[in-house]
Amino acid sequence: MSEPTRVPSKAWVVVFAGTAMNLCLGILYAWSVWKKKLANTALAGQPIPGDLNEGWVYLTKSEANWAYSICGFVFALCMIPGGRIQDRYGPKVGATLGGLCLALGCIVAGLMRSYTGLILGFGILGGIGMGFGYAASTPAAVRWFGAHRRALIVGIVVGGYGGAAIYISPLADWLINNYGISGSFIGLGILFAVVVIVAGQLLSWPPPGYVPPPSPKPLAAKSMTTRDWTAGEMLRTWQFYALVFLFIGSAQSGLLVIANAALLLNKTAALSGTAATVAFFAVNAWLLPSFSGFVNASGRVGTGFYSDKIGRRNAYLINGLLSAACLLCIPSIIQSGNVVLLFLVVGIAAWQYGGGLALMPALTADYFGSKNLGLNYGLVFIGWGIAFFVPQIADYLTESTGHDDYGFYLSAGILIVAILVSRMVTKPEVAGERDALKLTGPLS
Repeated sequence: MSEPTRVPSKAWVVVFAGTAMNLCLGILYAWSVWKKKLANTALAGQPIPGDLNEGWVYLTKSEANWAYSICGFVFALCMIPGGRIQDRYGPKVGATLGGLCLALGCIVAGLMRSYTGLILGFGILGGIGMGFGYAASTPAAVRWFGAHRRALIVGIVVGGYGGAAIYISPLADWLINNYGISGSFIGLGILFAVVVIVAGQLLSWPPPGYVPPPSPKPLAAKSMTTRDWTAGEMLRTWQFYALVFLFIGSAQSGLLVIANAALLLNKTAALSGTAATVAFFAVNAWLLPSFSGFVNASGRVGTGFYSDKIGRRNAYLINGLLSAACLLCIPSIIQSGNVVLLFLVVGIAAWQYGGGLALMPALTADYFGSKNLGLNYGLVFIGWGIAFFVPQIADYLTESTGHDDYGFYLSAGILIVAILVSRMVTKPEVAGERDALKLTGPLS
């Protein structure tokens, strides 16, 4: 097949279908809305008042975070079989399974009305659905485009996942207030099943022999592999483990802020000293999760765009340094009661987090090729799942010390170490060139 001068329209159908799917799978980023309703350590175990929430009881802050953490970890684990399904059977199968599991998980959480139901439904079944669906959308889109547009396309597709909080946060808040916690889970579960399954049928691979349009300018060969690595080959390189750690570093800092966005806003507003501010944000605590969702999505597209220009590692450095500085400032900003500054630092943290989710699949493809990206990225994505335990540790630190500060300082420290690692990682050497499995020499 001759080399096309531009991508076919079908490629953009796949991109926007994947984005639509992720706009549903991203319910995870609106979790702070449910956490705000469920978490009350002082009243833990007591019934939540109101007929709409009959059967539900208050949870401690750390208990309310477990469904979120487990969902993220299961999501990451299921990216591995989800990637294998995508590579072997195509994206439609994974998308359909993902939509069904996510819907079932939300409905189970709503019907069981319990901590166990949240873990089983939202945490486990929801995580399975997200893993299968997410593994289907991004690799399918990447196959249609050349390496020079790789991070931008990834950013658009995964931007849907980050942007989901823009509409799910206020919608979930409205559903909880009018139909209760159970009604919110069940209603959203049904909606997501329809959208994910229908959009998933629009995903497809390029035809055999398809070659994406070339870059108008030569790409830096030293930053990209010249072959497609299998998962087994990738696991025998130190670069794989470096990428996993880079994922942990960038993800955990954003997840800490996202998991607590509504609570952070309420606490900062309460210290503002203005009764009108306190009252407004008590009713509209969903604003910060929605704002962070918008910036999270923008960060994926924006970082994808400029990383194609300045390089992945440079983009990681810029995003990471700004975010680490913001994490160190958050405790002081909360105590100052400055809501505007809180929105600013949370926005920067959300941009960095979203940017990482555009950089990591692009780096995986740069270093190990795009042919086996479904499984290879699924393995690298384990770092994202591990990152969910940092917000959990932060909650335990808060409960044991009575201070939020230590969790943010821990998160900033991990991110700074990841930035240092990012400056050392390079693509694996291919010996055709030498032995294809040989590890690279000294870091550069």
